[in-house]
Amino acid sequence: MIDVHSHILWDLDDGARTFDDSMAMLRMAAQTGTTDIVATPHANSQFAFRPEAVEEKLSLLRESTAGLIRIHSGCDFHLHYDNIQDALANPAKYTIAHRSYLLVEFSEMFVARQIDAVVSKMLAAGIVPIITHPERNLALQQRLDDLSRWVKGGCLVQVTAQSLLGRFGSKSQRFAELLLKKNLVHVIASDAHDSTDRPPRLDLAYAYIAENYNPELARRLFVENPAKVLEGGPIYVDALEPGQRHDTRRRWFRW
Repeated sequence: MIDVHSHILWDLDDGARTFDDSMAMLRMAAQTGTTDIVATPHANSQFAFRPEAVEEKLSLLRESTAGLIRIHSGCDFHLHYDNIQDALANPAKYTIAHRSYLLVEFSEMFVARQIDAVVSKMLAAGIVPIITHPERNLALQQRLDDLSRWVKGGCLVQVTAQSLLGRFGSKSQRFAELLLKKNLVHVIASDAHDSTDRPPRLDLAYAYIAENYNPELARRLFVENPAKVLEGGPIYVDALEPGQRHDTRRRWFRW
């Protein structure tokens, strides 16, 4: 499995606190079936994104894990004016593996009216936004039609693995299920912050999707689509009809 959203880099945000914390998270991820993980420290008004520090810590972790797991660069990009302007001017600075895809975090308080224009500008600059954990965002929970429109326009959606297992409450769990049934989930990631409360595990959610929806869908959301994200290639989604389970009929869509 490939985890495209994690806070494994110590002392950069509200994720891992120490180098030992980072190593413990990486060992847990590897032991539970993750082969690749993207380090995505926050880039917001509270935590400044420091590319040099990111690369320095990535280098040390890669050396220390000795091939246990492959670690890639990225960030958890908050949509505010300065960030947006910098990303448009420097597209590869924030994107996953410095390629095409960018994890985009919305405010939980409101959705700006200009978001459609921002999405269009990002796509025109070669940046494909991946909207992170909308099932945990109170503002986005009220904007299902907008989410659908943004996906049709070229965005992707990432749901948190633990949301499907109830970690963030029943409302988040129900909205995650609704997004799945409406074919509005393209990647599932851990958004890990530690080794205990929010761990870097994907295996339990993978098993949940395989059992309750479709084994092929599980592979698509945890392996194939995340691999395309790392490569910067187009995403293909095996769509299920709402409520459809354990059916191998395929319809293909491309973003």
